[in-house]
Amino acid sequence: MPDQHREATTSPLVGVSYVMPVLNDASHVREAVESILAQDYTGPVEVLIALGPSIDGTNELVADLAARDSRVHVLENAVGSTPAGLNLGIRAAVYPVVVRVDSHSMLPVDYARIAVEVLERTGADNVGGIMDAQGVTPFQKAVALAYTTKVGLGGSSFHVGGEEGPADTVYLGVFRREALLRVGLFDERIKRGQDWELNRRIRADGGTVWFTPALAVTYRPRATLERLARQMFSTGLWRGELARRFPGASGIRYFVPPVMVVGVFLGLVLGVIGLVQAAVGATPWLLLGFVVPAVYLLFVIAATLLYARGHGARTALWFLVVLPCIHVFWGAGFVPGYLSLTSNIAEHTGR
Repeated sequence: MPDQHREATTSPLVGVSYVMPVLNDASHVREAVESILAQDYTGPVEVLIALGPSIDGTNELVADLAARDSRVHVLENAVGSTPAGLNLGIRAAVYPVVVRVDSHSMLPVDYARIAVEVLERTGADNVGGIMDAQGVTPFQKAVALAYTTKVGLGGSSFHVGGEEGPADTVYLGVFRREALLRVGLFDERIKRGQDWELNRRIRADGGTVWFTPALAVTYRPRATLERLARQMFSTGLWRGELARRFPGASGIRYFVPPVMVVGVFLGLVLGVIGLVQAAVGATPWLLLGFVVPAVYLLFVIAATLLYARGHGARTALWFLVVLPCIHVFWGAGFVPGYLSLTSNIAEHTGR
């Protein structure tokens, strides 16, 4: 455990506290921490790892990282959730700038330096950039491709890039600690989408959330179809919950996947009924229902030809599966989230 009485060191540059919640992520956490320790920022830094109750060897790996570098401190996150870990780290931080880090992410070497420069130049309370999804396997490459195209996750600037300027939300985030304390930290009841909700409060309080494409963080997508589906369902569920809670703050694009899912489902049902009509000799006009899933299938094929061409046959074939997986499970999660049909939404963390 870290020294709870450590003090901030003096430096001409502002001090930076990196906060990383970790739970059962032995395959990625070392690479993520090493990307922090390799930063070219010359001001004082600390790395606060909020460690949840893990069973895959993460505890031992994180302990080794802390033993090797005195800047790394381990905090016990008994709750285990991401927002609880973030709040634990923010409260323990000794420096005025807080850099949120995900254990699936690798920071470029100039990340903190650029982020602090942008904070000072713009006066923003939070700055962030692009979630630069990059895969290793053909499956991960297909997921990364879907993430970084407008047909995948909706075309937000932190997925596909854009012009520098004020934004609704950004990926991860580099915050003024005083702003986080002012708005009440992350809402620990929200297990996914908590960054969007926090940024909403920052903006409502008169602060600025600033996007800059100069910050691009490498992100490793889920490694299997099952894990991707679970992640998307949970993300959609919480997005539906947030859209219901804050109707004025949710754009129309969030409703496209659930409308598509409902439309395809109803089209299939009507089409099957049309087959029954044909079997009994009635006019099978409900066969027109098959038009909806057919149009969606053509859309997926066209998107694959447009975006996956040149990325290898295996990646392109996986893209044909990954894109519907993202749309269907995100949309299927949104519906019960928006209609408040889930008995215990807090169980859905997407892990």
